[in-house]
Amino acid sequence: MFRFMTQKMHAYIDYPVALGLIVMPFVLGIGMTNAWAFALSVFTGIAALVLTALTNHETGLMPVLPYKSHLAIDAIVGVTFVAAPFLFGFTGLDALYFWVLGATVLVVVGAHDADSTPTMIQPAE
Repeated sequence: MFRFMTQKMHAYIDYPVALGLIVMPFVLGIGMTNAWAFALSVFTGIAALVLTALTNHETGLMPVLPYKSHLAIDAIVGVTFVAAPFLFGFTGLDALYFWVLGATVLVVVGAHDADSTPTMIQPAE
């Protein structure tokens, strides 16, 4: 697989993606057929903001969570998003929204360049 995602790239896309998960259900009308679709997106967006703030990478505000743990959580989110339409009965746009987002998350996690992941970001001296 082509490995293009670096830790730095990932760090800078996390906040916009989290905000998108919160805002896009309002814009697209996600949850019109199943309220759980709306709730899952918004809740995941809020959780992603917290996760990103706590991750030990370039944009972490209180970097206490190792970056590799962040990637593992992202993978779980991707699988959950792909499975959500089946588990919760999402149809139409709700299902498509989660399938596309889930597949995208799994591609980003799978395309991560392991060589670009330091074990800890060292504080500036």
